[in-house]
Amino acid sequence: MEVVLINQAKDANVYRYKKDFLAILKRTCDVLQLENDYILSVIFVTPEEIHEINRTYRSIDRSTDVISFALHDDMSNVLLEEEENELGDIFINVQAITDQANEYGHTKRREACFLFCHGLLHLLGYDHMKPDEEQEMFHLQDVILDELVKR
Repeated sequence: MEVVLINQAKDANVYRYKKDFLAILKRTCDVLQLENDYILSVIFVTPEEIHEINRTYRSIDRSTDVISFALHDDMSNVLLEEEENELGDIFINVQAITDQANEYGHTKRREACFLFCHGLLHLLGYDHMKPDEEQEMFHLQDVILDELVKR
């Protein structure tokens, strides 16, 4: 398993999360009984960058905390070697880590891990557009995170 970190926000603090992200990826595979050796990228961006991404790709003209782009959403123009199991990209707003940790009363580590887990579940096909989907996805987030990162 591999998590590639890309620090477009130029925030040196983001590298501390790599070990946690790998543990979350492994725990997610265990909980969901997935056996593939997955690869994904996490791109840390500024609020302005994620606002532009949100506007361009989702037609939502505001900043957000996390956006995922699953590679398997559109495989029509992608060539992958058979042994590769690349999931896609997760964009995390570095300012949202701080702001939401303060808002929810937990650590920046917990918030960064939550955003990663949320984005990862989106890459794996989970969503929260309907109440039953939201309940399932949020339950999975708790099951995955509570064992790894204190609230």
